[in-house]
Amino acid sequence: MIKARQRQNLVAEIDKHFTLDAHVKEAFLAVDREIFVPNEFKHLAYQLEALPLAASQWISSPLTVAKMTQHLELDGVDSVLEIGCGSGYQAAILSRVCRRVFTIERIDELLKEAKGRFSKHEMHNIFTRFDDGQRGWKQYAPFERILFSATAKEVPEVLFEQLAEGGILIAPIEQSKDYHIITRYYKRNGRITSETIEQCLFVPVLSGTQK
Repeated sequence: MIKARQRQNLVAEIDKHFTLDAHVKEAFLAVDREIFVPNEFKHLAYQLEALPLAASQWISSPLTVAKMTQHLELDGVDSVLEIGCGSGYQAAILSRVCRRVFTIERIDELLKEAKGRFSKHEMHNIFTRFDDGQRGWKQYAPFERILFSATAKEVPEVLFEQLAEGGILIAPIEQSKDYHIITRYYKRNGRITSETIEQCLFVPVLSGTQK
């Protein structure tokens, strides 16, 4: 009961800043953010704060996760690819909206922890891969949606190739050192167009993998 109330309060706080669609709201009510947060920060799990993880990474603010999720326009979508699994919280939210979530993480420690959470909490429609996410996941392409959970200077061409016709890719794009813009890309008739949505701040995407 307490956790359910905490999730309801979290959704209410998000809704004050960003009006949630019904299916996104339901996803947040269904997922305990607390299980994705390090023990020493669990008392902050239901606040609108980004929190530190291992390997100098962060779990995004619930408000940011909500925005990225809603900007993907996921209603009725089957498959989504996430670049940067991190704690696994974003993937868990996506898994409540989409039939299949494919998430890639370049830091082995983070991925092992996230996989343990998915398994323990029976999130069986999330598929994980240890790799540099900028290469995508060709085996399961094309994806209807692709989400970058880290800032990129530009989106690798291979990811546009793995985006389905009619698909959407969301990425925080670095304009300058501390100025990042959430950008939404559309693939129509094989052509990529884009629109800027709003300013944001994410950790940078890095190349290669880290054991």
